Amino acid sequence: MPSKVDDLVLRIEAVLFAAGKPLSVRELGETLGLADHRPVQGALKALARTYEQRQTALSVERVGDRYALQLKAEFVPTAHAVTPVDLAPRTVKALTLIAYHQPIVQSRLVRMLGEPAYEEVQRLREAGYVHAEPKGATLELTTTRHFAEQFGIASTKPEEIRRFLERKHGVAPAPPVGTGSVPDAPAEVPAAPEAPRAESETGPGEA
Repeated sequence: MPSKVDDLVLRIEAVLFAAGKPLSVRELGETLGLADHRPVQGALKALARTYEQRQTALSVERVGDRYALQLKAEFVPTAHAVTPVDLAPRTVKALTLIAYHQPIVQSRLVRMLGEPAYEEVQRLREAGYVHAEPKGATLELTTTRHFAEQFGIASTKPEEIRRFLERKHGVAPAPPVGTGSVPDAPAEVPAAPEAPRAESETGPGEA
């Protein structure tokens, strides 16, 4: 018979599996009917260690202040064949540029992608990946927590998202031009991040 600690670990594993989305310590505790949420943190660490020691395609990942049961990065391409495609290449490009340059004003994105940028921003806002705030005569765009959760990025901070794109997906800033000015777009933008919905076009929009 499992101990109380082992039982909590198994119950948390079951909840994360059934949820299919990241959950906070508080959400896990409330789901399990725990008055004290502190044991949940320790159980999550134990569960993460268990997955690290197993031969499995899954891992327990921290996404902002939440936790999720996710595919390991090296197995994501294997799952592409059964992953619904709902983002067009142009939409992926717009999302990647926003994520990399955020906070970015919509007028700058239009300089990168042309007039279709307006339509792509609207599509990304409706999907919950991008948040827009009025800024003068334009909008200031940032990615949302939903974006980080969906694409397996363990932070909502712009600098962390930038490092994630550079480290895991090969996005690199374009080299300085002239006296140190930097073009509006990265030199290279890959396909969609961790949970791709479509393959990106080659070479993102230039300024």
